[in-house]
Amino acid sequence: MTAVATPRSSVAPRTAAEDRPAPRRRKRPTWYFTLIGVVLTALMLFPIYWMINVSLTKTADMRKSPPNWFPFDPTFSGYQAVLSQQLPYLGTSLVIGLGTVVLTLVLAAPAGYALAKLRPRGGGAVSFVFLIAQMIPGIIMAMGFYAIYLNLGILNSIPGLILADSTIAVPFGVLLFTAFMSAIPDELMSAAKIDGASYWRTFRSVVLPISRNSVVTVSLFAFLWAWSDFIFASTLDGGGKIQPITLGIYKYIGNNNQEWNSIMATAVVASIPAAVLLIVAQRYVAAGVTAGAVKD
Repeated sequence: MTAVATPRSSVAPRTAAEDRPAPRRRKRPTWYFTLIGVVLTALMLFPIYWMINVSLTKTADMRKSPPNWFPFDPTFSGYQAVLSQQLPYLGTSLVIGLGTVVLTLVLAAPAGYALAKLRPRGGGAVSFVFLIAQMIPGIIMAMGFYAIYLNLGILNSIPGLILADSTIAVPFGVLLFTAFMSAIPDELMSAAKIDGASYWRTFRSVVLPISRNSVVTVSLFAFLWAWSDFIFASTLDGGGKIQPITLGIYKYIGNNNQEWNSIMATAVVASIPAAVLLIVAQRYVAAGVTAGAVKD
């Protein structure tokens, strides 16, 4: 009789080590991560809490030791001082902030579009110059502006402060717009060109609506820089009648006069517009700042 050969299996036999169940990974407890996050958040928010606490503390209670950690007997005299003395300064800061936003968008958006899509010669060098411009200390720029403004006769003026604040926001805006617009597909540009749109029409009708996140991000940062500016304001508008809120707060500080109640109350009121803008625009800012970071 002929023996029938049994075909060998092509699959190698499993070893004992392979048959053992894979060890379970221990889940790391997350409570201490949460605790660390809470502690760090509390440390970062403590200055804000203390600012509000001092703004509600009476002047006679300022020198108590230990200090009052909670205003059990609050006073609103500081906020009354804000309403009676600081409203003109707040209005000036609002005008300067909005003017800086407009000027920054008018200059930065077309420049970013040109660098991203028109790709002129020397575009890389121009981007590098904008990057270097952000590294120049503000006090050096302020001293240069002072000499120029003195000759032009625009010291102690709102347009002068808007122009000075824009020099900080425009380089940042150009770099952000360039990164965002570089990620826009070239097919959209080609389709607009086929339809007969000029470069300017393509920018207004196609590129700018798509760049909403970057527009909001640049606008927010430009406004916040102008709103919180002190160096340009004290150098270029220190002796004028129209001054921003940073100089309004500074007026409370003197050799023999330190009205911390009013100072902190003014700081609280001045922080409200910035906080509201950050809360409203946070999702646009998150998308705008990360624009161009990942490309297909």
